Amino acid sequence: QVQLVESGGGSVQPGRSLKLSCVVSGISDYYSIGWFRQAPGKEHEYVSYILTKFGWDFYSNAVKGRFTMSRDTAKNEAYLQMNNLKPEDTAVYFCAIRDQPTATPERYSLYTKWGRGTQVTVSS
Repeated sequence: QVQLVESGGGSVQPGRSLKLSCVVSGISDYYSIGWFRQAPGKEHEYVSYILTKFGWDFYSNAVKGRFTMSRDTAKNEAYLQMNNLKPEDTAVYFCAIRDQPTATPERYSLYTKWGRGTQVTVSS
């Protein structure tokens, strides 16, 4: 059974940092792993993803330069280092796995396995 479990969320002031973790079990070979977020009343928003074969990481314009995604293949875990957090980063953050290549990696519907999410709140 494939499971993804996120952790590391919390409440911080603007400008501070958080590091999210995603532990993957039940599967070790997948095309891509990504992070999405969902703010109250809004759709899922793409944040970042890694192509596992190449180790290449990609980011949305909203987080580029502030967030860094990484992966520990031995532990089968993914991470999202979030620096200089802003109130607009407040959301539930999810990690998800995609099995196939796509020309539209920001589409959350293409990701087949999801965690339950971890809440990130940025407020003064």
